[in-house]
Amino acid sequence: MIDVTHLSFSFGNHLVLQDVSFTLGQGEFAFLMGPSGSGKTTLLRILHGALPLTRGKATVAGFELRKITSWNRHLLRRMVSVVFQDFKVLPHRTVFDNVALPLFVRGTAKDIIHKRVAVVLRSLHLEDKVQVRCEELSGGEQQRVAVARAIVVKPKVLLADEPTGNLDRTLALRMMDVFRQFNRFGTTVLLATHNPEMVARVPEARVLNIQEGRVV
Repeated sequence: MIDVTHLSFSFGNHLVLQDVSFTLGQGEFAFLMGPSGSGKTTLLRILHGALPLTRGKATVAGFELRKITSWNRHLLRRMVSVVFQDFKVLPHRTVFDNVALPLFVRGTAKDIIHKRVAVVLRSLHLEDKVQVRCEELSGGEQQRVAVARAIVVKPKVLLADEPTGNLDRTLALRMMDVFRQFNRFGTTVLLATHNPEMVARVPEARVLNIQEGRVV
């Protein structure tokens, strides 16, 4: 599902990622572990197609990113869900609207949308917020909405950037259980974190340590 070979990325004269190589198969779970500023977010953005590679090769869900066309980038983003560090929820829309949005875009039938959204919101303890506008939620609740929106489409690949950063310990561990459950259904998960307790929650997962732009 994800194959990265000698990937490097520069921002101006600053080399952010250096000669990164790793492979994740279908249904694998891996943590991208490292301190702030180590390149975790940049790598996830490249794998989502939001940033170009400077050197090397990366293939995600069968698409080679250096050669991807605009249409195939659109297809890639239907197969790959991302949980951003800054949530990117629609503040003036309800929780239901935010979570249902990617299903509406895909033309999913309304009854299936309602069923899937209900299941995901229950798993993240948001069922009582379904008609609340996101601007009225706490940061932790908005983060859970972002996760719900990412997993409701049952993606082939899930990229998550510090998805438990605004949650208390109990909710953070519950969210890791949700990621673990979706991984068991076959979704490949690459999750960036600096918290070793989250890593310990998924003992079967691989750990990719990133330091100063290198996977070591």
